[in-house]
Amino acid sequence: MLTEQSVIDQIEVTRQGFVQVRRADLVLRDGVEIAKTYHRHSLAPGDDLSNEDAKVAAIAQAAWTPEVIAAYQASQPQVEQKPTE
Repeated sequence: MLTEQSVIDQIEVTRQGFVQVRRADLVLRDGVEIAKTYHRHSLAPGDDLSNEDAKVAAIAQAAWTPEVIAAYQASQPQVEQKPTE
């Protein structure tokens, strides 16, 4: 019997506070892994965590102190607003 399973198998936090997530999609035959593919995404400090796995959200919330979020926001280029006439 073939089944599929997705698991978050790696979560890491960079020095700048980005959370990098790797999800493994497994194909199992009678409980034995026969194929695997990886999907990755990253989250910047302060990103929305509502659609993330509970483990990912917990790690991000621990890593994203107010200081980390403020430093990330300060590092982003400021977009100039053009005056309206």
